[in-house]
Amino acid sequence: MKQKLEELKVLALAAVAEAKDEKQIDEIRVKYLGKKGELTAILKQMGSLSPEERPVMGQLVNSAKAELEEAIAKASKNFKEKAAEERLKAETIDVTLPSKPATVGKLHPLNTVLNDMIDIFQSMGFDVVDGPEVETDFYNFEALNVPADHPARDMQDTFYLAENLLLRTQTSAAQIRTMENRKPPIKIICPGRVYRADEVDATHSPVFHQIEGLVVDKNITMCDLKGVLEQFAHEIYGKDTEVKFRPSFFPFTEPSVEVDVTCSECKGKGCRVCKGSGWIEILGAGMVHPRVLKACGIDPEEYTGFAFGIGLDRLTTTRYKISDIRLLFENDLRFLKQF
Repeated sequence: MKQKLEELKVLALAAVAEAKDEKQIDEIRVKYLGKKGELTAILKQMGSLSPEERPVMGQLVNSAKAELEEAIAKASKNFKEKAAEERLKAETIDVTLPSKPATVGKLHPLNTVLNDMIDIFQSMGFDVVDGPEVETDFYNFEALNVPADHPARDMQDTFYLAENLLLRTQTSAAQIRTMENRKPPIKIICPGRVYRADEVDATHSPVFHQIEGLVVDKNITMCDLKGVLEQFAHEIYGKDTEVKFRPSFFPFTEPSVEVDVTCSECKGKGCRVCKGSGWIEILGAGMVHPRVLKACGIDPEEYTGFAFGIGLDRLTTTRYKISDIRLLFENDLRFLKQF
């Protein structure tokens, strides 16, 4: 049994020394030290020895077992360290190499112009408010002095979701909600998306963007409206830009005006962009109709106000000389990369 034990130890240590990887080391451990291993089998045979031989043989077996366990542990540790070194070597990053160029996103031209406009009006003391895009008939039409037989009520102009529910056609609805919940003085702008059932072409879209402004206080006049809009036009188009006010009609303002600025392309001389007139229309405005103030619980005998509505999409196309409004909505990277 001693001879067999010695031979077994020599074979096991030789196998450990010749192992190529940690998997082979584990196989050697199972073969010699497992529950059915060869060294375990010798231990089971010790019951046939005499009482005098058992302690001597047991000591030899334990010594051989300890020596083999130490050799296996050492070999396993060496393979693990070697594997770790190889992995680190493979994953080494050369920090001196040039980095890969990162593609950085940019603001959409609509957002760029919107941010500029918000900055301009905030510098004049306006607050920014928002409202729901799904509105009731009252906030979108009735409170804005739009009677039931007005053409804007036609199904071809408005997207109705139910009898009294629709997609807002103007951000003026947010102005009504503000006047209901705030007491004058009020000085706000309302940017956002609006919806109208227009045919899609180079200058029209069923989804577009507006910025509407509202000022309500005591002794507000058309002079205040003119001053604010001229300041806005000079900030957007330059100090040399001329501003023209033309009489117009809107149900929610009285008197009402349309505002034109000198064409940025030809500087007022006349060109294809302004159709030879030298002027480009940029917004509609006027003094808030007394009925609108009264519908919101504001006394029109004590307070007056003015309102204006700016088409963000048109402003963006004129600013960047974009010929087709559809380009703003198609997400074509070839177009967007120019900005």
